[in-house]
Amino acid sequence: MEEPIRLTDAEWKIMLLLWENPPQTLMQLTHALEPETGWSRHTVIALLKRMAEKQTVRVEDDGHTKRFYPNADKTRVTKEQTDALMHRLFGGKALLMISNMVEQGDMSKKELDELSMLVEEARRNAKE
Repeated sequence: MEEPIRLTDAEWKIMLLLWENPPQTLMQLTHALEPETGWSRHTVIALLKRMAEKQTVRVEDDGHTKRFYPNADKTRVTKEQTDALMHRLFGGKALLMISNMVEQGDMSKKELDELSMLVEEARRNAKE
């Protein structure tokens, strides 16, 4: 079994940008991240270097510009992160996690309608 991919919050921000629009240059990443994070070019370089070592990003260098690509599957990472959160906070119980979100009242009517449709679809596809 493969080792889970662990991303820090900072690495997650970079991965979201790379998944959304690969590849990206250092300048593109820095400009996209700076307003929200205040990170300098040097901070982004340090994060990308660490991520390349962890093999979560892939770097292509044409001699003039380095281009950064996601090297981790978004679906896999999202599932692993969700599972880790569910286990850490809710003892691995999906129902507890979802009921907590519903009871907090932070879900819009549209989100609740979408959740209802997901539950109905899961019910239709569930094995007896």
